[in-house]
Amino acid sequence: MKAIVQDRYGSADVVRFEDVPAPSPGDGEVLVRVHAAGVDQGVWHVMTGLPYLGRAAFGLRRPRRRVLGMDLAGRVEAVGPGVTRFRPGDEVFGSYAGAYAEYACGPQGRFAPKPARLTFEQAAAVPISAVTALQGLRDAGRVRPGQAVLVIGAAGGVGSFAVQLAKVLGAHVTGVCSGGKAELVRSIGADAVVDYAREDITDGNPRYDVILDLAGNRPLRQLRRALAPRGTLVIAGGEGGGRWLGGVDRQLRAHLLSPFTRQRLRALMSLQRLDDLLLVRDLLESGAVAPVIDRTYALSEAPEAIRYLRSGHVRGKVVITV
Repeated sequence: MKAIVQDRYGSADVVRFEDVPAPSPGDGEVLVRVHAAGVDQGVWHVMTGLPYLGRAAFGLRRPRRRVLGMDLAGRVEAVGPGVTRFRPGDEVFGSYAGAYAEYACGPQGRFAPKPARLTFEQAAAVPISAVTALQGLRDAGRVRPGQAVLVIGAAGGVGSFAVQLAKVLGAHVTGVCSGGKAELVRSIGADAVVDYAREDITDGNPRYDVILDLAGNRPLRQLRRALAPRGTLVIAGGEGGGRWLGGVDRQLRAHLLSPFTRQRLRALMSLQRLDDLLLVRDLLESGAVAPVIDRTYALSEAPEAIRYLRSGHVRGKVVITV
């Protein structure tokens, strides 16, 4: 099969489009004929091996898995022994390592039936980003109806889902983005939009019950100024911060400081749970939430898709078609 592979860490220049053996499903696994795959910041981190802290999971000296990609949507080609949830021909979406290929294999618990109203490209944009947004708002943020929620990075892959999910949870939502993306953020349900280049969101006026920080590297002291006295700050992203820790140092500091303040400071490490993916699926099927797709690329163009993701110009999600 054709696949996007890498044998060492580095920029998009280290990945190659080549033939590799197709996987076979083992016990409890399904083999999926991939029709589309999502591109997210996690793919860049795995490709580069940055921050170094992440190599405990990626592979210390070289990538543990050759084929890139996590999010995918496609049709079940074959099932392994013990699979009870799917059969060949079923349309599915989910996330598991090796998505940038014509075929991918993973445990049945990492996939759900594809929403009928979504194309494969739309479905591939969903799993990691939507589940991260859900867990950040519902679990870490404990968002309740009527609360004021600030989403920093509202036009990005996770942010575009977070705005919609916060509205589903009954919040009054303010999205932070660049001025050129303001109309998009309004169109997906934000009650107010802040252009970070023109307004200071951390001047303490107004103050928010929940802040979901998905972009940038604003210091904790600044973010806390925008937070209500008993509000909750959830840090689920952040770039920069050095090659060893990346943006994780803010999350560590938030975790250590939280017991000593009335404000709840939370670091989000999302997990791909089937129950959450199924909940997101129901919201997609009902039309309450919809993926926002900026561009699509062919499988052979995956390096360009990753470069575009890192350019900072993406509105919503980037998707690879197979």
